[in-house]
Formats: sequence, C-alpha cells, structure tokens
Amino acid sequence: MSDEDAPPAGAGAGAENRPEDTTGQVVPEPNRPAAEARATGRGRSALAWAGVAGWGAWAALRLAGGDRIPGIGALGAPLLALTPYVAAAAPVPLAAALLLRRPLAAAAAAVIMVSLLVTVVPREIGDGQPAARGPAVRVLTANVFFSEAGAAELVGLVRRTRPDVLSLQELTTEGARRYERAGLTDLLPHKFLDTRSGAAGSGLYSRLPLRGLPPLAGMRMATPQAEFTLPGGRRVEVTAVHPTPPIASPAYDAWRHDIAALPSARAAAPRPAGRRTAAATPRPADGAPVRILAGDFNATLDHATLRALIGRGYADAADRTGNGLAPTWGPGGAGPPLTIDHVLFDRRGAATAYAVHDLAGSDHRAVFAAIRLP
Repeated sequence: MSDEDAPPAGAGAGAENRPEDTTGQVVPEPNRPAAEARATGRGRSALAWAGVAGWGAWAALRLAGGDRIPGIGALGAPLLALTPYVAAAAPVPLAAALLLRRPLAAAAAAVIMVSLLVTVVPREIGDGQPAARGPAVRVLTANVFFSEAGAAELVGLVRRTRPDVLSLQELTTEGARRYERAGLTDLLPHKFLDTRSGAAGSGLYSRLPLRGLPPLAGMRMATPQAEFTLPGGRRVEVTAVHPTPPIASPAYDAWRHDIAALPSARAAAPRPAGRRTAAATPRPADGAPVRILAGDFNATLDHATLRALIGRGYADAADRTGNGLAPTWGPGGAGPPLTIDHVLFDRRGAATAYAVHDLAGSDHRAVFAAIRLP
C-alpha cells in the first residue's frame, strides 16, 4: 500500500465507525456522561415531587373537608380518619427531597408537613378552657360491641369511675338484661333505652331520674335522648350517639345525616313574631338545659362533618384536655387505632378530667369525662 493510500494520522478503527453526515464530515459523538447526568437528575426530581404530590393531595383533602365534598366524600371519610398517621410520616418527603438535593421540592414538602402537623398536634396540647363554675357532671360512654363486652368488667368500670350518666352503644335487649343482672342498675338505677338487634341499639343509665325526650327524626341507629336535673336545679340533656360508619355510599349518607341532625349545644330562644335577625348562632334560652353528646361518632376530629357539629357550640373533652389522639377503637387489633368515641359538651364549660379504659369483649375503649358546666 502506498503512502497515499494510508489513513490520516490519528485516524483509526474508531474513526472508521463514527457516523458521517451527507457531506462526508465526521459527526462528534454525544456527551454520554452529561446525558446520563441529566437523566439521573430528572429521575431524582420525579421521585422528590412524587412524595410532595402524595402528601400534598392528602393535606388538600383534609383542609378542604374531603368527607363533605360531593362525589368523593364516601371515599374521603374513611381515609381522613388516618390523617394522624399521614401527618406523623410527613417528614418523609421533606427528608427525601433534601437527600435528593431538590430545594424547591423540599420547600413544598416543608409547607405541607407544617399544614398537616398544625391540624393534628394541638390535640396533644389541649385547648384553653373557660373558668366554669357550674355543677359537675361525670360522663361515661362505651360501645359494648353487640353487647359482647363483659358484664362484670362494665359494672366494675362504672363502680370505679362513678358516672352520673352512662351512654351505651350496640346495646341489645338481652345485653341490657345481662348488664343489669350483673349490678348495673344497682349503681345507675334510672334508664332510658332503645335496644335493638345487632349494632343498632343504644341506651342511657343514670344515677338521677331520667325524663325521656322525643327521638330525632330519620336516624338509622338508635339515638335516645333524656334529661335529668342536678341537685340545685340545673337541667342536663344527654344524647347517646352512634351513627353508622361511613364505609360505603349508603352508610356514608346516613352518617352525614345523623351527625348533622344532632342538636346544637344550646337551645334557641323563641324569636319574636315578625322580626328577623342576621345572627347565625341561636340565642341561648334562659333556663335552657345544658346538652351533652356521648358515644361512638364513627368520626375523628379530621372529619369536617364532626367539626361542623362541634362548631355549633360544643367542645370535645379529649381535645380540651390534650388527649385528642388517645385511641378509642382498634387497639385490640380490629384496625389502626383511631379516636372515634367522644364526649361533647357546651363549650362554655370545662373538662376537668378525661380517661380511656379498656373494656374486655369490646373493640372499643370506654371514655370517661368529668365536665364542669357553665
């Protein structure tokens, strides 16, 4: 081969394999390390923003009151009960974004984390309480799980906590008889019951005489209401609460209806005929009874449906005392522990004591609250 036929200096087999354009010029190879770096960066960004999107969607659902939004409420209601767990894990997308060196995603994750924690953490701190100076009322509520809760355990709990009034849910006729044979009516001799089969029945027991009140209209589950008078003449209305759990569309509709149908904290005074007022809050009637709602609400403070009820003049005893995350359902393995049993009382009063108690045979824990009335 002559010198003229030899390849140019610096050209070799690699040059022979390089692509050429239509003019015969060699096209430079792409910068592979830079392309790989860009692809890695896009993957890291996608991962960081995926975490932000997931927790952000939950925060938006919570802040928007997702259990009351048409079309998604039936799905949102059971999900929102898990908000404390989602809030506890909210640092995860922030940490991921920081590790992936995505400052914008980290900033967004921090905002979402704060928005979730602000809705949950105050329940463990407690709320400021007014200096109530009225008489004291001791309230105990228990879901007795189709009346399978142990009779001796229930009566023993009543003996230890000494409630003025006891609210029982999922109370059957036979269950009431069994609890009474075990000595319940020796401690709380007055009762107003609406026992039914399965989980639908409820009842009230009291150490003071009870006057039964008319039933609330359209309630799927028993919701007995009664009034008693404390020494000194103060009247108290108590309602045993147990709406259906919002786990399917028909039950969800009933759950919303039943919670909305519960009475406001204060009875409204009659308005003069022919006059209108722009006030949204009913005027309390002089001498009106103080109202207490106690039972299994199948709702947590993350449900806008329950918060709307509380906004009608109530306070939650657990929230007021810094026990708002103490679980009342699920600790025995029935599901993730949730706080769905509540004692609500007139917000002008004060909760002076609060405790939850295990109850053998039930999937719920009993809730005790001592209330100082306004």
